[in-house]
Amino acid sequence: MKLIYPIALTQIKGIGPRTARNIIEQGHSLADVFTYSKRELMQLPGIRESIAEAIYNKSYMPACEKELAFIDKHQIQALWLEDENYPNRLRQCEDAPLVVYYKGNQPLNSSKIISIVGTRHATHYGQKICEDLLDAMNGSKDTLIVSGLAYGIDALAHRNALKNNLPTIAVLGHGLDRIYPASHRELAAKMLDHGGLLTEFTSNTLPERGNFPMRNRIIAGIADVTIVVEAAIKGGALITAELANSYNRDVCAFPGSIYEKSSEGTNYLIKTNRAHMIRGLQDLEYLMNWEITKKTAEPQLSLPLTLTKDQQLLFTLIQQKGQLELDELIELTKWPQSKLALILLELEMQSFIHALPGKRYKTVGMVEAQKN
Repeated sequence: MKLIYPIALTQIKGIGPRTARNIIEQGHSLADVFTYSKRELMQLPGIRESIAEAIYNKSYMPACEKELAFIDKHQIQALWLEDENYPNRLRQCEDAPLVVYYKGNQPLNSSKIISIVGTRHATHYGQKICEDLLDAMNGSKDTLIVSGLAYGIDALAHRNALKNNLPTIAVLGHGLDRIYPASHRELAAKMLDHGGLLTEFTSNTLPERGNFPMRNRIIAGIADVTIVVEAAIKGGALITAELANSYNRDVCAFPGSIYEKSSEGTNYLIKTNRAHMIRGLQDLEYLMNWEITKKTAEPQLSLPLTLTKDQQLLFTLIQQKGQLELDELIELTKWPQSKLALILLELEMQSFIHALPGKRYKTVGMVEAQKN
């Protein structure tokens, strides 16, 4: 499929990610959609007359062709929702962008992806947390750090990741033809050599206020876990945490002084069970089941004969991979989440699998083998 069609769909006012996905899931090819008559277009889910008229008149095509030229000139990857290199975790979110634009050298599907967010007005305490957390990660394999390139905690997360040889990606609230804030251009340039820049916005998109909540949903959706270092009771960091929770992702927060406004948000997240309290990398590894364990020979388990066909399939997938997280199981089975949740529960109730922190699952025999 030509890339111009997904780009074009994102340029039509009134069509958001959910509407576009509904059209695709009903089996309509995007290339075909742009050949439909207005009457045919109005039969598509979520397409009213004004949107059908906008699709039909194709006034957006010159801008899309200009965007394709910009992408080609600057060696930018435009990743369509169904592309292999599109971020897998983000793909699972129902409001995931149809297209993301990426410039960088780091794959977007690392085995561990950690988003770090927080206040623009970081205190010495928040700065020390960022430094210590990322220093402790030095040498971690296949770990990607994500943030938003903003002042404060975001920039600290990026800088300390680079210092510790960890790839880091900034999710932007504007197009890739600019850097905001401008004072972070040098930092962004360094990230291109060891990470990258990611956005859903086309070139010439300004860093307008309304873009940043949209940016935050990518920060939340692309990661296994979102860590809030310091945050006031209102602001983008808490929005990102709420989004991560809505995507059924883990959220962690560092506790702070009850007298500091910069800790009101993190303390609130912990108090209301919206975030797990952590004190450092060791707590994070425990929560996410990322502890480094000695590799020992694990006994091969015989496939239980009492399982149904679907239960056997799920049991085998988990056994072969050692452990799998919920999003990976959704991707592998292609089952609705409701069906997957039911079968996981059945296997757990029969003591064939065990649920671990971080929404991961192992066969019971493997859990027991690690305890010995």
